[in-house]
Amino acid sequence: MLNLAISVIPILLLIWMMTKRNALPSHVALPATALLIGLLQLVYFGTSSQLLAANVISGALSALTPISIIAGAILLNRTLNVSGAEDVIRQWLEGISKNQVGQLMIIGWAFAFMIEGASGFGTPAAIAAPILVGLGFNPLRVAMLALVMNSVPVSFGAVGTPTWFGLGNLGLPDAELLDVGRLSAIMHTVAAVIIPVIALKFVVNWQQIKRNFVFIQLSIWSCTIPYVWLAQWNYEFPALIGGAIGLTLSILLARYNIGLEKQTTSEEENKATTLPFHVVFKAMAPTLLLILILIVTRIKQLGLKGMLNDATPLLHLNLGFADLHLSQALIIKLSNILGTDTSWAYKTLYVPALIPFFLVVLISIPLLKMNKTQVKQVVSDTASRIKTPFIALVGALIMVKFMMIGGEHSPIMTTGNAFADLIGKNWQYCAASLGALGAFFSGSATVSNLTFGAIQQSIAHNVGLPENTILAMQSVGGAMGNMVCINNIIAVSTILGIANKEGYIIKRTVIPMVLYGVIAAVVSIFI
Repeated sequence: MLNLAISVIPILLLIWMMTKRNALPSHVALPATALLIGLLQLVYFGTSSQLLAANVISGALSALTPISIIAGAILLNRTLNVSGAEDVIRQWLEGISKNQVGQLMIIGWAFAFMIEGASGFGTPAAIAAPILVGLGFNPLRVAMLALVMNSVPVSFGAVGTPTWFGLGNLGLPDAELLDVGRLSAIMHTVAAVIIPVIALKFVVNWQQIKRNFVFIQLSIWSCTIPYVWLAQWNYEFPALIGGAIGLTLSILLARYNIGLEKQTTSEEENKATTLPFHVVFKAMAPTLLLILILIVTRIKQLGLKGMLNDATPLLHLNLGFADLHLSQALIIKLSNILGTDTSWAYKTLYVPALIPFFLVVLISIPLLKMNKTQVKQVVSDTASRIKTPFIALVGALIMVKFMMIGGEHSPIMTTGNAFADLIGKNWQYCAASLGALGAFFSGSATVSNLTFGAIQQSIAHNVGLPENTILAMQSVGGAMGNMVCINNIIAVSTILGIANKEGYIIKRTVIPMVLYGVIAAVVSIFI
């Protein structure tokens, strides 16, 4: 019991620090919590200082993955903004529909759904949220909408990585893994009837939602019907293809005002928003190129994914404190850090930072005819925005590393097992919550599945619950945990220029997350 209390107290303290009236900013609260957990590991759990130091190095370096993605997303966002392309995109979207709900569903739901299917890594919010802010929506409200909307497709994000990779170490036959994906898709699809509506409430009022409810549901189902159908026989493409179909249908529905509240516009306004095709295409080219590169580098069958993940050794050096490995695909890896089994790796070409964000920005500079002054402004804006989030992310990832030290007796495992022992056969109603807890800590549905998949499998066997159903709930939990995931909140806040609102966001996004878990539990009873 004392082990459980020692494991839980730092997390409760972190939540309190970030959600109290005068909340501490994440770049203070997260490093402070990491320090506290480190002290507890040293003094109470008896962890060696050498192992703690190794995890500090690994955790700090792990921040390079999210911060490089954030930096790339901000660079692209500022490039589109400074060059004027963002204004053109805004005018084009307004030409499709001036209806706010229509714009939010096209970009915040369907477009983000497709991007999640192609890439994951928090890129949907990074790409979609700035477009919505460019349309005149409040940045803080858009951040919350983006976080809540980006939950349904996540189990099949980055071409199914949370499913086939996150649960791939459990030794499941392919047919069972497919069944887990199928069950999680059904749970997500039922939740999708309500969750996007709640997300919209962060930005527009209930009257607007009611007046456009038919369009909202048509847009939702245009993504989820192909999504849940594809999941019956494939766990890689449901979100990608479902999102692409949904985006196309949502644009067509909005174009012909199907299910949307009628809005009167003058002839002059219509002419003002009608732009020549070549102007729109040029402004959209960086975003279209980004999507194209994401798709061709994520689909295994095209071959590029394998090349970008090629682990064939190229170079090996002993740095004294660790062994440095460099692969053919420029994967940088440190192993045996400070003589421990702690390691760190960065997939230089596969993490969506250099490819596609930085690459697209380099192509966009001449394409959009940007001058040196504009380029300097873009770089300066990006550098100024990533300083504070970098500190927060370093704190968050060191905290996660400390929570996972100890294997079966680590604080994070102790917490998960304690909940399972307490709840027993009623675990089915809480399984998704453990998945969400993993995403909250790690910032990734994939890591949540890797961390807690084995626990969920063991609990299912021990208490006699259907294994595939419990694993599906773990997958759903990891996806819905995106709403309160600290990494994602910091990322979208940074990209939108929001400061010190992480606690405020968590207090509001936790409500739809809890509702999501309830829906998943109810659906699991019937399936």
